[in-house]
Amino acid sequence: MSGAWDDRKKSLEEEYFRRKEQEAREKMRAQREAEERAAQAEAARIQCPKCEGTLVEVTHDSIQIDQCDKCNGVWLDAGELERLTKQEESAGWLRRIVKSVSGE
Repeated sequence: MSGAWDDRKKSLEEEYFRRKEQEAREKMRAQREAEERAAQAEAARIQCPKCEGTLVEVTHDSIQIDQCDKCNGVWLDAGELERLTKQEESAGWLRRIVKSVSGE
């Protein structure tokens, strides 16, 4: 009879350690995935061509533009300048600047 209890104890102990190992593997997997996501996010960050700062997207007149977090330089993607200049004249400060420079 004591042999049956010993076998039961041993199987419960083995099950306990199997669960603990599984939990540890899942925790390590989640940590590795979080590190990979962080590395991908770091790689996806765009550096400022002027000062090697990081470009952060900001919204100006409902248009996403990139602004450097160090030198505050503004960088525009394709079509953003045209969209900024096509804003209403009262709200389009950039349009007024372009008009004054181009002589329109």
